[in-house]
Amino acid sequence: MKKLIIANWKMNPPTLKKAKELFSATTNYKLQAKNAEIVIVPPFIYLSELLKIKNSPKQSTLATGQIKLKIGAQNIFWATEGAYTGEISPKMLKDLYVDYAIIGHSERRKYAAETDEMINKKVIAALKESLKVILCVGEPLEIRKKGKKAAMNFVKNQLQKDLKGLKGKLLNNKLIIAYEPIWAIGTGISATPETALETIKYIKKLLITNYQLLTPRVLYGGSVDSKNIKGFLQHNEIDGALVGGASLNAKEFKKIVELTNKIN
Repeated sequence: MKKLIIANWKMNPPTLKKAKELFSATTNYKLQAKNAEIVIVPPFIYLSELLKIKNSPKQSTLATGQIKLKIGAQNIFWATEGAYTGEISPKMLKDLYVDYAIIGHSERRKYAAETDEMINKKVIAALKESLKVILCVGEPLEIRKKGKKAAMNFVKNQLQKDLKGLKGKLLNNKLIIAYEPIWAIGTGISATPETALETIKYIKKLLITNYQLLTPRVLYGGSVDSKNIKGFLQHNEIDGALVGGASLNAKEFKKIVELTNKIN
């Protein structure tokens, strides 16, 4: 299975012109799709325009034999439609041919006060529309300081709440977990590959045992760049990376993809 590399642009870049330039610079180079599947996740406001570029005849020709490119959204709401000012439904995203949705990112938990109960409803709604869910989990620094057991229990509790009422067939091939220790997001400090590997193995065991996932996919995220990506992805158990700041630099992101393609 190919490694999944997700570019989360967050609230960047500031204009549509710059978004188009970044998208073109990120995708318009020839790389064989040997070992990398790419998902670009821009702000909502740029989705339609970037999808037009992706689906244009020129881009389709360029994509032949190159990286497999998909588009994702940074968030969703749990209702199909209704009086929910400012929200975007999974059905709206499917209508645009969006493939993935990030749910439960720590920044939304922090700044938008998203609870595990809200996240659970979002996961269920996304899966019902056949969106592939990238569910983010991870412990804060104060929990990690208490030790490995405390950190893993924190992640286990997140999964129990975020995946409440879900298991088996509905999740298989549709759920991706991104393990993002909060203390490593936007800080320039990443977890060691050994720490990430240990936690990801634990998450996979939980997904297989408690949720009947046949082949769970778990990524690492948190200050990922071209300098450390190989250390994480050389482990078979780590199925890819959720890349933040480094994805805003097309040359840096290209290095990440190139290094991923070289991993056997």
